[in-house]
Amino acid sequence: GGNYFDESLGVKKALKHLDEIADVIVDQTGWLQAKLSYQLQLGMFDDAIETCHLLFWRGSTEDHRVHSAYMCALLHLDRKTWLEVEKLRGTTTLATFRPLLDEEREVLLKAYGITPSTTNGSSSQHCSADGAMTKECLALAFPKSAAIKRIYLTLLPPSSAEFRLAIDKYCQRQIVKGVPSLGSDLSSLYLMEGKNQESEGRLILARDPVDVKFHPVYCMLVELVESYISSLTTQSTFPNDSIQRPPSVLLWAWYLRSILHEQSAEYAKGITLINKCIDHTPTGVDFYELKARLLEAGGDIQRAADVIDSGRDLDHQDRYINNQTTKTLLRAGREDEARKRISMFTRHEGNPEQNLYDMQCAWYELELADSLARKGKLGMSLRKYTAVIKHYEDFHEDQFDFHAYCVRKVTLRSYCDLLKFEDEIWGQPFYCRAAERIIQIYLGLFDAPTKSQSNEEPDYSKMTPAERKKAKNIARKKKKALEKKSEDSASGVIKDTSKSVEDNGSKKKKPHAVDIDPEGKELLALNPLEEAQKFASILIKHAPKRITSWALHYDVSVRRGKMLMGLQALHRMIAIDSNHHDLFARIVDFSQKLDSRTTTCHAASEGVILSEFPKLLDGKVLSDFIKSTLDSVQADPLSSLPMRIVLAKALISSNIATQSECVSLILDSKLSGRFVTMTTCRDALEFMESMGKDAIFGKRELMTLIISKFPFAKDF
Repeated sequence: GGNYFDESLGVKKALKHLDEIADVIVDQTGWLQAKLSYQLQLGMFDDAIETCHLLFWRGSTEDHRVHSAYMCALLHLDRKTWLEVEKLRGTTTLATFRPLLDEEREVLLKAYGITPSTTNGSSSQHCSADGAMTKECLALAFPKSAAIKRIYLTLLPPSSAEFRLAIDKYCQRQIVKGVPSLGSDLSSLYLMEGKNQESEGRLILARDPVDVKFHPVYCMLVELVESYISSLTTQSTFPNDSIQRPPSVLLWAWYLRSILHEQSAEYAKGITLINKCIDHTPTGVDFYELKARLLEAGGDIQRAADVIDSGRDLDHQDRYINNQTTKTLLRAGREDEARKRISMFTRHEGNPEQNLYDMQCAWYELELADSLARKGKLGMSLRKYTAVIKHYEDFHEDQFDFHAYCVRKVTLRSYCDLLKFEDEIWGQPFYCRAAERIIQIYLGLFDAPTKSQSNEEPDYSKMTPAERKKAKNIARKKKKALEKKSEDSASGVIKDTSKSVEDNGSKKKKPHAVDIDPEGKELLALNPLEEAQKFASILIKHAPKRITSWALHYDVSVRRGKMLMGLQALHRMIAIDSNHHDLFARIVDFSQKLDSRTTTCHAASEGVILSEFPKLLDGKVLSDFIKSTLDSVQADPLSSLPMRIVLAKALISSNIATQSECVSLILDSKLSGRFVTMTTCRDALEFMESMGKDAIFGKRELMTLIISKFPFAKDF
């Protein structure tokens, strides 16, 4: 109570100060937004509603943060809820953040919807927003606002006739306009309640094709679009409509239906429709992009790269399609082609990769690093991952440049936003992705150090005389090339053959320092466990809500012999998602390591481990814990493929089940569960192969299932 009093007192002073400086403020919109936040924190809901209306009339009808504030004011929500909602970004509002109660939904619908009582009057009519007070209906006051129309869809119950009518009208309008983003726009309506500990009581998006396919909004959209296609094909009109539509409307209806096929992992059907779109309009770049996505998800990344490159060739000025082509080529392992494509939008002089590094183009470096890692070029891959890490270190250091600038230019609000960003910089998605990959590579090197020696001499004894002669020639040429490169780089800089003076007479910039370790040998020579531990510590501190942060922290800790830290990581993983397959695999691993270790920890640590770890097993012995997990997985036909794989491995390592039973565990689901992707299918195949001849028939059956699920798969 005391803390709240202190905070509210400060907010009251801030609100009073805002009123005092109102006459000298130029940015009235920013002033109103600050005032709105303070009013909601203090529970001044009527004043907050007035402030929202002022913002709407000033042109903020498309700002979803103002709409979230308006909803909080109408529903009289408490300070804690508002502070959570205030952090929402993009098109997320209170209505898509948490489930609404029926009475809350009714209040918001009166504020956003056009009810029968409002359709007979002018835009000055009022809708009852709450019993004692009336406010103007936003849909009537701002009939051209796209955000208000879109938010209205999120407020209607998905099972209602009103929702079907509204979504029908919305889709028809967007299809007639030919809006390519309609599919991804509608996918944000696939909301469902969170199931794990982190998202409990919140709404999350259904992303897995299994969840999408059974979502009521998706089923409704499929039915509507099918009716559009049928009616447009036969009569060139929408159902129950007499207006004749041009052929382009049918084209975009096909395109939307193809996207719906993509969302539910029906790749072959999606390809059939998108091919009709391409035959109809061969110059549509969006069609090639969607076809490439379908091919990539369906298993043929090489053909996907060729298709999207054909689309890119239609418009050489389109940076977006060029970037998508580059990304797909890198995923296909075609680095040289990708470099040529991306260099079309870099500086023409010099090395394009150096320019991309200078421009801090993290997505390219991450995709290139992933591609190199897949090919086993771990040193070069580490170079690219550490380049991304260096970008974020530069972001952190560059903030010092703004300390004096913000005072001189009086950009204090932007400066505060910068400081908040810097507080969270080490938890940004790209940084986490780079750090996680670095940890995984170093852990792999620690577990199998001989594999890291990319320059070691091949085993000539197993080669024929002709192969041995060819291999020795290649090795000799590589050695000469490396010696020449080291001689050229002795000066420390790249020789720049371009003109030293530009046309306008100004001096060129200094040449870049040469990359003295392009193959990452110095990075490979570092202590792998120390490097992994360094990045794992950063992740658990700055990205503690990512379950992979704690999973990797566990992997590093147990390899360092820090069993108590490993146990802590397991407890943190349970707090995020107690049903995650990575958690189950590590609980089993921890139990097995406890039983097989030769040394014990400090007495105090040992006592904590012996008292706390049994709680993770629900008080059972390991074999019973695995059996209970097996029962729950078999009871759920939609249980994830990764969970079935780690469970099968646990059954084998604990000698609980036979190999044939483990094969059945994976095959019984018919690949109809969650998280069935090309990557997880490869993991399942690798597991089958590890069991040898006993699983040969299971492997064949799994291959058949994979081909039926991913019709374009070729690299198995």
